[in-house]
Amino acid sequence: MTDWARVRAHLRTHRYELAVRAAEEFPDVPRIAGTPLLTDPAWVPPAPIPLSALDIEMGTTPPVDLPPASGHPDFPGYAAAMAALDPPAVFENRPTWRLVDADLAGPAPRLVFGDGRYFDSIDTGEAAAHEYAARGDAPLRDAVGNPCDLAKRPANMAISALTIRRDAAGDEFLLHWRDPAKVGHAGGLYQVVPVGVFQSSGPDDFDLWRFLLREYAEEVLGEPEVEAPDYATWPFAAAMTGNPGIEARVLGLGVDPLTFATDLLVRVVIDAPVFDEIFAARVAVNDEGAVTARPFTAEAIEGLPMQAAGAALVRLALSDA
Repeated sequence: MTDWARVRAHLRTHRYELAVRAAEEFPDVPRIAGTPLLTDPAWVPPAPIPLSALDIEMGTTPPVDLPPASGHPDFPGYAAAMAALDPPAVFENRPTWRLVDADLAGPAPRLVFGDGRYFDSIDTGEAAAHEYAARGDAPLRDAVGNPCDLAKRPANMAISALTIRRDAAGDEFLLHWRDPAKVGHAGGLYQVVPVGVFQSSGPDDFDLWRFLLREYAEEVLGEPEVEAPDYATWPFAAAMTGNPGIEARVLGLGVDPLTFATDLLVRVVIDAPVFDEIFAARVAVNDEGAVTARPFTAEAIEGLPMQAAGAALVRLALSDA
């Protein structure tokens, strides 16, 4: 086994412990809800924000000057090394929207994006995680510094949605185990569902809710990847959009201290009758792992190796319940 493979195997097996330890490297950076998830004061709203009230806009993409890091002498970047030596089931360098600015705490909450590519986050974040797992020199991590500084690195923003089935008999939420054989990021950890990197599938997709609709269809219903849907005629979109039994609110934005993954934290509460009708055909296994329903309690995630964004989101939602 090569040195790269040994470090990669260690990273796969010990992601949770490494993330907890990596958070200690940023003593001056705030965390969310006592979890390792790093944040900025401007990224935590004083009260949950309706997703529909969060403004998003396109801006310019600032250049970054970071040292290349692959951890392997034969590859120019980490994505190239992964593609050759440890490829997940789906691994494509698709266009994304790179997060370049965020303000969730002010009177006009907004996110600003530029153009990006999926492998930008692999070549930066996954490479930085590899550096940390190797316990040697870390020129890439040193160059990034505070990972909440969006000017210092490319940040592909994911949307993490905590899906809560609201029931007088007891609320439940959906929990996702991410299969390391299927995913390129956070394999082996638990996470909320759905989660995905904000990106387009068609001309009308620069919209946070529409993106979540596609992720719900794929990760919860197990449908094939939805490409360029007509949202006006798509039955699932019609059932979910404008439904008084569904409420989506933004609780914050944070960065994983190990991989620099950047997640918008969204709580989606669905009344039980609405949930049971729309998600009657929900799957137990999807293309990224396994999905289960658990009581919406702190005990449900106690002791789980959970991705920092998911743990922070659950705790934030419980404290606001």
